[in-house]
Amino acid sequence: MTISMYQASVPVFTHALANLSNVLKKGEAHARDKGQNPDNLLQQRLIFDMLPLIKQIQIACDTAARGCARMANAEPKAFPDAETTLAQAQDRIQHTIDYLKSFKPEQIDGCEDHTVIHKTRAGDVPYRGIDYLRDYALPNFFFHCTTAYDILRVAGASVGKRDFLGL
Repeated sequence: MTISMYQASVPVFTHALANLSNVLKKGEAHARDKGQNPDNLLQQRLIFDMLPLIKQIQIACDTAARGCARMANAEPKAFPDAETTLAQAQDRIQHTIDYLKSFKPEQIDGCEDHTVIHKTRAGDVPYRGIDYLRDYALPNFFFHCTTAYDILRVAGASVGKRDFLGL
């Protein structure tokens, strides 16, 4: 049995984003239990030179959404980075999940050998579709999901590996 590009992307991204949403809920509950403003978590960092929690969430969402759009050869939906509350961050995650679910398998399947252009500040980087998914989109996505999880864990939220994996 082979796995399609769609199966290796959309369900993987949506599952992990749902897990990220649940981890955020646990972080919010922890902050409330400690008498803190949960929205302050959004500015937490692992270390001074890393991006804060809200940017980790935004980049994870953008990587999934733009990645699927690129593989489908579609114009990516724009998600402005305007979230300042956990409720807005949760909305961002849900809107991204809804957007990902709008892609049909036939839009993404077969893009393994197509050229996917990843636009960066340094210029356009061409990838073969499979290489883009395997070498950039999935690793970058999970880097930011993991960093968001780590920020919440360091902040004291009672989250573990089962939460990250959605078990």
